[in-house]
Amino acid sequence: MRSLLNVSLITLAGVFLAAANMIGQSNGETPEVNITPHPRSPIGKTEPVPRANIRVDTTLVPIPVSVMDPLRRFVTRLDKKDFKLYEDRVEQEITYLSNEDAPVSVGIVFDTSGSMGEKLSSSRQAVAQFMKTANPEDEFFLVEFSDRPTMAVGFTSSAEDIASRLTFTRSKGRTALLDSVYMAMTQMKKARNPRRAILIISDGGDNSSRYTERELRNAVRESDVQIYVIGIYEQLDQRGRTPEEEYGPDLLGAMAKETGGRAFEVANLADVPDVAAKIGIELRNEYVLYYSPQNPARDGKYRRVQVKVLKKAGLPPLTAAFRTGYYAPAQ
Repeated sequence: MRSLLNVSLITLAGVFLAAANMIGQSNGETPEVNITPHPRSPIGKTEPVPRANIRVDTTLVPIPVSVMDPLRRFVTRLDKKDFKLYEDRVEQEITYLSNEDAPVSVGIVFDTSGSMGEKLSSSRQAVAQFMKTANPEDEFFLVEFSDRPTMAVGFTSSAEDIASRLTFTRSKGRTALLDSVYMAMTQMKKARNPRRAILIISDGGDNSSRYTERELRNAVRESDVQIYVIGIYEQLDQRGRTPEEEYGPDLLGAMAKETGGRAFEVANLADVPDVAAKIGIELRNEYVLYYSPQNPARDGKYRRVQVKVLKKAGLPPLTAAFRTGYYAPAQ
């Protein structure tokens, strides 16, 4: 059964109450480019994102959006009037915008196959750097994979639990990448936070999975999870990539783009931890646009979404990364 997004079917009254806190201070401020993460809220003082606890006739769809300038710096302090949002080419009214540092449920999918070898150390450091950007109310789980995936650590709020497990990882076996992502997406159904992301650290292709690419793509489309990828690939002037490694970047990149995440190709192992930190900061500088679709049909069909950032005085042209669609609810 196709899953609905966590914030769907909430009352408009709850929406506007939450919106007052989320956007009240941003009105009238001059936009600026900023790469500093949003300040973290103390535990117990973070306002919860509205949840679907009352059934009404209105369905709100959340679309996570990251905005960057030409130098790939994150742009903060935009308002909903700075965006245009379309569903199946029809412009939609943005109900409200959130850009608070809300808690995130994160699944880490960690490649321990034989081809990782000397890449394991940098991969462990990448996880450590990513964890340093975490909100105190975040939760994590860890899937390790080689020939097959293993749920190494279930949901935990402790970064030390993840780090301790990774200390004992060893490189061996083949690569069941598709099965591992599928396991992570299944585990994510147990998440307590509305915002959800999967971080994949791998050197590419799959040669041992039971799930097919098509099955995984369908699962990705039906989820409300953003996928981020750190692909550690061989440099072109060194040994050639295997056929699986050649295909890996396209496969992972397509999944990431469709969910509003991003894929990074890394050749220099020294760069891997910095890329992980950048992903963590990106999660902290996202906007979430909420809208009620003009198409009321509960037909279960896939609807394509497009987001545009309007030109702002004093700022260069801005680009947006966003989730490209969702499945409408079915009767």
